[in-house]
Amino acid sequence: MFGLFSCDIGIDLGTANTLVHVAGKGIVINEPTVVAIDRKNDRVTYIGAEAKKMLGRTPDEIVAKRPMKDGVIAEFELVAALLQHFIRKVQKYPLFLVKPRIVVGVPSGITPVERRAVVEATRNAGAREVYLVEEPMAAAIGMKIPVTDASGHMVIDCGGGTSEIAVISLGGTVCKCSVPIGGVKMDEAIINYLRREHRLLIGESTAEEVKKKIGSAFPLENELTMEVKGRDLAAGIPRTITVKSEEIREALSEPISKIAEAVKKTLENTPPELSADILDKGIIMAGGTSLLKGLDARLRLETNLPVSVIDDALLCVCKGTARILEDLDTYRKVLMPISG
Repeated sequence: MFGLFSCDIGIDLGTANTLVHVAGKGIVINEPTVVAIDRKNDRVTYIGAEAKKMLGRTPDEIVAKRPMKDGVIAEFELVAALLQHFIRKVQKYPLFLVKPRIVVGVPSGITPVERRAVVEATRNAGAREVYLVEEPMAAAIGMKIPVTDASGHMVIDCGGGTSEIAVISLGGTVCKCSVPIGGVKMDEAIINYLRREHRLLIGESTAEEVKKKIGSAFPLENELTMEVKGRDLAAGIPRTITVKSEEIREALSEPISKIAEAVKKTLENTPPELSADILDKGIIMAGGTSLLKGLDARLRLETNLPVSVIDDALLCVCKGTARILEDLDTYRKVLMPISG
């Protein structure tokens, strides 16, 4: 009976968004990693998309938080509540009847203490077995790259909290680099730029919209403009300004440069034989932040290598966790140790 009801769940636990894949159903949840709390009774009131709507808009008694920071758990209890909510949402049968096997994609730079925190949070959410996999490895598997072959592959996973660069061969990570730069830091850079240059205060959601609509890492063939609404810092009243894509590119220059430096550092540490493989195959990018206009072109310029963004870039890590569960024996050696 237990085997009949058991199900496998793959989770991409990201700083900005959490994706959940259920065996036989595909990706059933893709929601912001945000939790809203009622300060009066310290109780979680909303999770995911509903909670994100409250960022910057809540009354004093409600606070909306991102429990993941730079790709790792910042508030353990909130992450546990979020995982439990999503797992219960996708479970056909009660958790007391069946506990699922779960693979969670985590940043490659995660510490042993943080690994144990993720495992404990997932177990508390109702998992029977928990496995961890580095996000670049999960992304590569999600792209259907033959990671167990004796050939080098370079993968960049640019997410909300971190950018993960890894060279993969024979089911392992030969060299890697993780930098706490992603979509969230880019949003902060836009907020700071508009505050400094235009004396306009905007919120996270507006900054994210600006980034998606006119943000870029490389000059555009046709530069863009956008009207941005916020609060005038001098007068204290609402104001609308027109912002150019060149300005937002300037705002994003520092975080993008740090990603480029991390990529070059990883290439410098790559063994010569694998460097030859990367020269032939190029660099593959995944993750939501990889969709920033011109980021692939900027990295091509910086590395002089072919760089491409995979289709379904947002979904690769989650799809990779699902493929691992489908063939756990084959992929067992790509999993991270939990205790050491």
